[in-house]
Amino acid sequence: MSPLLSPGAGHREESPSVPALVRTRLRAAVRRPARLTPAQARERSLVLRLVSLLLQYPDAELAAAREDVATCVAGLPPSEAAAELAAFTGWFAHAEPETLERTYVETFDLRRRSSLYLTYYLHGDTRRRGMALLTLAQRYRAAGWQVDGGELPDHLPVVLEFAALSGPGTGEAPLRQHRRGLELIHRALADADSPYRHVLAALLALLPPATEADLAAVAELAAQGPPNEDVGMDPYAGGAFAPPGTFAPPGAFAPPGTFVPPEPARPTLVSPTPASDASLSSPVDGPR
Repeated sequence: MSPLLSPGAGHREESPSVPALVRTRLRAAVRRPARLTPAQARERSLVLRLVSLLLQYPDAELAAAREDVATCVAGLPPSEAAAELAAFTGWFAHAEPETLERTYVETFDLRRRSSLYLTYYLHGDTRRRGMALLTLAQRYRAAGWQVDGGELPDHLPVVLEFAALSGPGTGEAPLRQHRRGLELIHRALADADSPYRHVLAALLALLPPATEADLAAVAELAAQGPPNEDVGMDPYAGGAFAPPGTFAPPGAFAPPGTFVPPEPARPTLVSPTPASDASLSSPVDGPR
């Protein structure tokens, strides 16, 4: 196998030291993301906000805006993500409002394998999940944002809006951290032949491809479920970030035995100061 780097003139052949080998491997494995043009950055942000919007509960306000959303999707430059979103809006724009609501609850509230709460896949019902939620909320505050609407900070629409507003580096870090959970959600939706599989596919098209280690971990997670522990959510108990009923019963990686749908909460990130960018007030931003 040919070396990636050739030795310079006068170089004496010798076995590489461990530190040098480590540095070489790190340079090969860790690279800066490609710099986006302003137009590409705006397009990427718009796709993330569309995915965030389409993964929110389809209340009357969102149902009434479906034609505008479909028009916005149709106007995206050609890409894999745009094609996936167009496939979803083809169904979304024409389904009855009752069908939209029922499908959403059955897909995301009654099935743990397709829950939109990302830290669940990484930490399950353990005390580590409470700390992960706190860390995520602190990340938002450090960037000048706060969670509004009574949702947990790991709710995927919230994470997506943060990514859209904060950019590919810091903003998309939580998405990369939870890449395996996103892959599992997409697999669960594909197995159920849910139209929402297209929305997750659009998101995954923006992220780095899953590695072999990622895929192996996803397969193990699908077979065994997340970690389980009947403690650990105390930091959020009884407050604005109280965990939804979906995660209340600890135990097997399966739908809870009983379920009472919660009141729809539209997660969004509200800036401490009014946004001046006209693009943030477009019809696809969702209710604020």
